[in-house]
Amino acid sequence: MKNKMTDLNNVLFEQLERLQDDEAMKDDQNFKREIERSRAIVGVSSQIIKNATLTVQAAKLAAEYGDGAKTAVAGLIGEK
Repeated sequence: MKNKMTDLNNVLFEQLERLQDDEAMKDDQNFKREIERSRAIVGVSSQIIKNATLTVQAAKLAAEYGDGAKTAVAGLIGEK
C-alpha cells in the first residue's frame, strides 16, 4: 500500500469482494473473521477519510486567507 486515497478505495473494494465470495463465506469461522476484519477496515478507513477531509479544509482556508490563516489557527495547533 502506498497510502493514497486510491489505495484505500482498492482495499475497500477488495474486502467487499471477499464478503461476496459465497464459497469462502460458507465456513462460519471464516465468515466471522471477515466480518470482524470488515469492521476494523471500516473504522480505520473512516478516520483516514476524516483526516483527508480536514486536510482539504485546511488547504481551502490557506488558499482563501493566505498567511492570515496560519495566525488564526496557531493557537489550535500549539504554535505562537
